[in-house]
Amino acid sequence: MTMLTPRTPARLAPPGRSRRERRAAELESRTRLVGEHLADLSAAPGVRALQSVDASAAGLTHAEAALRLERHGANVVAHERAPRWYVQLAKAFRNPFIAVLVFLAAVMYWQDPADPGVVILSVMVGISGLLRFWQEYRSGRAADALKQLVTTTCAVQRRAGSGSAPTTFEVPMDQVVPGDVVKLAAGDLIPADLRLLTAKDLMISQAALSGESLPVAKADTRAPDVGQQATSDPVEADNLALMGTSVTSGTATGVVVATGADSYFGSMAGSLVGERPQTNFDTGVRKVSFLLIRFMLVMVPVVFMINGLTKGDWDEAFLFGIAVAVGLTPEMLPMVVSANLARGAVAMAKHKVVVKRLNAIQNLGAMDVLCTDKTGTLTEDRIVLDRYLDVHGNEDGEVLEYGYLNAHFQTGLRNLMDQAVIDRVAEAEEVVVDARFSMVDEIPFDFARRRMSVVLARNTLVGGSGPGEHVMITKGAVEEVLDLCTHMTDRGEQVQLTEQLRWHVTRIAEDNNRRGLRVLAVATRTLDTPRETYSVADEDGLTLVGFLAFLDPPKADAARALEALADKGIAVKVVTGDNDLVAARVCADVGIDVGTVVLGAETDALDDTELRALAARTTVFAKVNPVQKARIVRALQADGHTVGFLGDGINDAAALRDADVGISVDTAVDIAKESADIILLEKDLTVLEQGVLQGRTTFGNTIKYIKMTASSNFGNVFSVLVASAFIPFQPMLAIMLLVQNLVYDIAQLATPWDRMDEEYLRRPRNWDAKGIGRFMVTIGPISSIFDIAMFLIMWHVFAADSEASQSLFQSGWFIEGLLSQTLIVHMIRTRKIPFIQSRASWPVMVMTVLAVLTGLWLPFSPLASSLGFVALPASYFPWLIGVLLAYCTLTQLVKTWYIRRFGTWL
Repeated sequence: MTMLTPRTPARLAPPGRSRRERRAAELESRTRLVGEHLADLSAAPGVRALQSVDASAAGLTHAEAALRLERHGANVVAHERAPRWYVQLAKAFRNPFIAVLVFLAAVMYWQDPADPGVVILSVMVGISGLLRFWQEYRSGRAADALKQLVTTTCAVQRRAGSGSAPTTFEVPMDQVVPGDVVKLAAGDLIPADLRLLTAKDLMISQAALSGESLPVAKADTRAPDVGQQATSDPVEADNLALMGTSVTSGTATGVVVATGADSYFGSMAGSLVGERPQTNFDTGVRKVSFLLIRFMLVMVPVVFMINGLTKGDWDEAFLFGIAVAVGLTPEMLPMVVSANLARGAVAMAKHKVVVKRLNAIQNLGAMDVLCTDKTGTLTEDRIVLDRYLDVHGNEDGEVLEYGYLNAHFQTGLRNLMDQAVIDRVAEAEEVVVDARFSMVDEIPFDFARRRMSVVLARNTLVGGSGPGEHVMITKGAVEEVLDLCTHMTDRGEQVQLTEQLRWHVTRIAEDNNRRGLRVLAVATRTLDTPRETYSVADEDGLTLVGFLAFLDPPKADAARALEALADKGIAVKVVTGDNDLVAARVCADVGIDVGTVVLGAETDALDDTELRALAARTTVFAKVNPVQKARIVRALQADGHTVGFLGDGINDAAALRDADVGISVDTAVDIAKESADIILLEKDLTVLEQGVLQGRTTFGNTIKYIKMTASSNFGNVFSVLVASAFIPFQPMLAIMLLVQNLVYDIAQLATPWDRMDEEYLRRPRNWDAKGIGRFMVTIGPISSIFDIAMFLIMWHVFAADSEASQSLFQSGWFIEGLLSQTLIVHMIRTRKIPFIQSRASWPVMVMTVLAVLTGLWLPFSPLASSLGFVALPASYFPWLIGVLLAYCTLTQLVKTWYIRRFGTWL
């Protein structure tokens, strides 16, 4: 048996490349190796293909099959499985901020087991993780429910013993082994990679593997034991049937030459297991998380040292340092992000979108390049008769009539183009022409002739030229039909088909081919000597009537959907396995600026840097195989783009997994759905546009919370540093700081329900850790200015200038700090003037009012003494209002300057 030679990673990728790049290189090389092996078998005679797997045309014995099953393993390919619920639950808590919160809670518990802060932090961590787990677990189950099992068995020819006659058995697909002889019929799924031994009228749909919308003809060998013309692409080999494709018509037998991971499909599936590549969301969250953690690691020791040195109480300084760490950490970030994403998933479900991985929602909003296949996305995924032309390229109803008669009267299995002709007549509400004819005989289609003919008796009552007249109608490939034609119909007259006219009609057909149409010729012959049967020899002396041209038509709303995506800042690139002429025609019809179409084979000669440059300037890639699709996605990502990939075939699975957001449909093959992050219940770009807007809203609300909280917390800690250096007591008790943060954070739980300004939704949004840091140090100290102003007011106006009156000082700053934090939300949530040009949603407004009322109530509540508060005098509140108004005014002025200076806000 011919075995595949493994290659080590060291031979596949040079040192210094990332683990992901080395793995991708290994898998690409593996796929190419499998393809070369299959191409060799295609070029070899059938007998040699049987010898390569140590088999015979009679099939294996049961004993041989059992041994091979044990040796090669089950005929299954690697695919991604949802982790068990407890693994998924553990992963939901894998977040750097959650780790920080758990650490802080542990330190607080070690210091004081009764500290209420321990419970507060534990609840925050628990809700955040459980919310994420439940949404992803529920979505994963919904995605599993979408899977449809097409078939589980196939017909295999086996023998009881070496001298026994072969018998056909239905065998589970996972028990098929190399050397098995498989019988195929219409509707069968190809269970493994087969070298065809016999075939009759075999048409195979390779759309899931290659992206071609039309079934392709397959045959065994044109002459006994003579292999086909060599090809480096096993998908193009006409005597190979590959795992994952399906039979649309005809019958065949083939010997299994590769199963499971050794199959062409299986070699690609290796990229679909293991750790998923880091997406834009993962990278962004990590950068922002560590930015904020670095701020905390710098500020907390400084606060601890200043407090310890100035107050002399190191235990109290340690407690206050921990409280500052909690105050500086956006402890609700995991929970707010999870709530944002979960709400986005619920909203998208209303638009018939299933979100399998919550992080994909933000990636969808950040997406600035969408790679999509053509079939079913830009087109209707069905074949229609686009035009019926005479020999001069003009529409002619007579051509449609003859094409209809040929398709209607044939007794074999109608292919998609026959059905398209019949549908066109029905749609056009033509007269039922078959009443004028009766069936005499037919000459079926075969792949050597590439045509089929019917012979009809014309009804003499409606125009026959003589009694018993028969007419032959032939439809097939242009070249084969033209070779049989001696005349053509020219404006109702029969004229001789001269060489000049033959060149003319050939050019008409070629022009339509270049427009991306599949063209068939239609010819007739009047048979003056009727008889009951006819043969291939009678297909001679034909008169060319014209041409039928077919295509998979563009969707009516595709152009509008593409325009809408372009308006949202998303560039659409078509990456299809179909041919370049068809791809260019469809893309032009939907308004895509095609430019130069790049073939997949051209990308193989390019290194990564060259491919990045080519991918940046190319809109349409055609005849692209799965390895090339995934490489194009990675090239775009390396160029700084957030890439989405929309596909539904086996050939899309690797690209779906490598993309920042993989998008599939519920009618996709199972492996595509397993690889996808998002599943559309309708393969419609309009639905995708709604998802993009929801993704940007989700991201906007998330970044809004981060910037509001991080800048506010940074300002608070900066204020604490100043107070610690100059005030002889703690400016705020640790418990007060925790309560202030708790009230503020609970108010921010309404953030996921806030709306975003329309201007914000017009372009893709990405994580910008540097921008968040700049925002913190620019906006945060504004609050410190007014905190210091409140310090001075409490010190000089209300004489809170000693340890005896520290509770009054602390209560006054608590209220000012909480109210300024809460009100500043409305200043930061929009680049416009708040309350006038842009208003928050009602949940945010309600939570703001509740937070303000809670802050004002606490110093006067029964809880005041246990928390260290005292009641404030009435004269305090006019000062408070003045400080808050000044704070909002200055913030608006700085915001205006910041937008002009940096060109961004959120």
